[in-house]
Amino acid sequence: MTRGGKDNTQEGPERRCIVTGDVQPKQGLVRFVLGPDGTIYPDLAEKLPGRGIWVTADRDIIEKAAAKGMFARAAKAPAKTPENLADLVEEGLAKRVVELISLVRKSGKAVVGFEKVKGWLSEGRAKVLLQASDGSERGKGKLWTPEGGRWFGCLTSAELGLAFGRDHAIHGALAAGGLTPRVIREAARLAGLRKQDGGKSAMKDTKTA
Repeated sequence: MTRGGKDNTQEGPERRCIVTGDVQPKQGLVRFVLGPDGTIYPDLAEKLPGRGIWVTADRDIIEKAAAKGMFARAAKAPAKTPENLADLVEEGLAKRVVELISLVRKSGKAVVGFEKVKGWLSEGRAKVLLQASDGSERGKGKLWTPEGGRWFGCLTSAELGLAFGRDHAIHGALAAGGLTPRVIREAARLAGLRKQDGGKSAMKDTKTA
């Protein structure tokens, strides 16, 4: 198992990336739609009307789709692509991850702080380990990915702190169940935009918790 807790399980509906041509579970892709004004918009909640245009949740791939006119080709219509499209996706995903972790915390299924997280890991209560991207590598190295679980380092200490209702946070953990599977999905996509977990794009599998 990798540092990100990746496995080979693939579940759910599949979609084809317009750039790579790969067919994969849609959890690892971002949906875009052509708006009435002829502009391409990211549809992170996958609820906007219109034909979905799917792109792997990877900054380089999204930028290539925009630069090569692939959105217009997929939409079979003229399409304006914002220059900062990948940034918009990243910002939107970060907001979704922070909000979801906050909801998990309020439900009592999350802890923050080195000692509490270590305790949950030792007791087998943690399903997801969250560590700030700008935290000390030495400190982060003292904790481990939950067995059969996931690790994410795609949030900054300020973002992780916001999720836990404090100024900054370096270590957090989530229990299984509830909204944790949604956190896993969105964090995996955000990792692809921020090139975390060794520079990999979003995992094609997002193991449920």
